[in-house]
Amino acid sequence: MSAAARQNGAALERIPLGIALALLAYSLLAMQDATVKWLVVTVPVCQVLFVRSAIVMTGCLVAGRRELLARAMRTPIMSLLLCRGAVTLAAWFCYFSAARSLPLAQLTTLWFTAPVIVTMLAAPLLRERVGPARWAAVGVGFAGTLAAADPVGLVLSTATALVLLAAILWAIGVLLTRVIARHEPSLVQMLYNNAFFFLATGIVTVLAWQPPTTVQLILLLQVALLGGFGQFCLFEAARRAPASVTAPLEYTALLWAFLLGLAFWDDVPGPPVLVGAALILSAGLMLILAERRGFGRIGTGMRTVR
Repeated sequence: MSAAARQNGAALERIPLGIALALLAYSLLAMQDATVKWLVVTVPVCQVLFVRSAIVMTGCLVAGRRELLARAMRTPIMSLLLCRGAVTLAAWFCYFSAARSLPLAQLTTLWFTAPVIVTMLAAPLLRERVGPARWAAVGVGFAGTLAAADPVGLVLSTATALVLLAAILWAIGVLLTRVIARHEPSLVQMLYNNAFFFLATGIVTVLAWQPPTTVQLILLLQVALLGGFGQFCLFEAARRAPASVTAPLEYTALLWAFLLGLAFWDDVPGPPVLVGAALILSAGLMLILAERRGFGRIGTGMRTVR
């Protein structure tokens, strides 16, 4: 067997682990978002992000120690890491600004255009070969999102433009993560990402600091743990699977949102939600089965395996 064939075979074997890590990441991040939703009723969003970033940064430095700090300081792709941090922060800002004016159904529908954008841009920007299975998974997943969110009366406005811009920025951030993952380990990425958020939210937080109660401190720690482990799994998934593979799996976060909404806020899902959930699960299963059977295309330029 040639070296190229062995390399392609190893890449294919890494994809299932990448899919599993992505699924775990989106479940953890969904639980983080649910905790944030609970927390921001009484604590400013900037303070939540500031504390989360501070705790995750500390965890990274404890785990990586001087070696991590030294590698972070001498990385040749510092500009890409800073760019990803800026793009991600801008996506959050646009999303939360739009959330003030848009109903949740419309907001969710527009936000979940991001996986479609990732798949569309993966081929020209990352030179990934996006096969029919991945396009089908994206299409079915987005159809499920439309059905579950059940948008009514969606009109073009400043808010809709903001959430679409947020989806585009998030998609760019996902693609940058895939590029960065080829050069730097997950801890370096996490350190930079959280340091950027820490500095960006620090001034506002210090000026408007609200002393947290014991319960709020526990919830802040929960946000940091869920967010930190979620980020780690997401970055590790990017190291193992192409962006066009992991992008459709982001739709599973919507299922977690519905389940957590039912568990903590008594949001009972109606028939459209159940139909959408079935489609989203089908999209994930389609993708996983296709990759396991070798029908997907990996990011190394390998032709479709049949």
